[in-house]
Amino acid sequence: MTRHERLSAILSIVVDEGSVHIDDIIDRLGVSAATARRDLDLLADQQLVTRTRGGASANPTSSQLPLRFKSSRMGQEKARIAHAAAAMVRAGDVVGLNGGTTTTEVAREIALLPGLTDADNPITVVTNAVNIASELTVRQCVRVVVTGGVARSQSYELTGPLSDLILPQISVGTLFLGVDALDTTGAYALHEGEAAVNAALVRTARRVIVVADHTKLGTSAFALICRASDIDALITDDGAEPEQVDRLREAGIEVRLV
Repeated sequence: MTRHERLSAILSIVVDEGSVHIDDIIDRLGVSAATARRDLDLLADQQLVTRTRGGASANPTSSQLPLRFKSSRMGQEKARIAHAAAAMVRAGDVVGLNGGTTTTEVAREIALLPGLTDADNPITVVTNAVNIASELTVRQCVRVVVTGGVARSQSYELTGPLSDLILPQISVGTLFLGVDALDTTGAYALHEGEAAVNAALVRTARRVIVVADHTKLGTSAFALICRASDIDALITDDGAEPEQVDRLREAGIEVRLV
């Protein structure tokens, strides 16, 4: 297990259980006490956890893990979701991608589409995520349009009023929307600034497809992005509870399990 994987695993435990003890890290991850202490000290230095006697506990920042630490969570499920989403994209399409680990995987799958070979007929990607823009800019058959704003370290998303200068002026065919939570009321983000820009992306799109693993379903978060009536479809993994899927379908959202 790499250091990145260890830190991601420790953060996942803290977020899910509220705290962790060094002995738990030793048992679960198979590392020495010294390694466990160093990892906890590093996470505390980055203000992602609060150091306690013999371990660490969650703090308000823990629920908004930086994107680099989230990437390994539900990795296989996100890969399947991303593959299914990218399969809907064709050369010449205009697609939107907001920030997040699942939409980042969608961007990577789009870049690998076998039919994406004509630089004169590129896929246009509109995004407020600087990491997605960075990865796709080097692709000759992808045209990248980036919204303005201030980058957030947790998600690499650009937020703020600068996005209003461009988003009302463009039209997106399909928006692949990553969310922190989804229920029959609508889609949510943890941060109000991200929710505002994501809502603007929704307004530009003719079709909105939420891409989210099953852990996001049936829950809500602080800031509403859009109502369920604004969402055309959801692509999620087959770990979703049937009752949650049924409720979303009753709310008018087409649900695809992968």
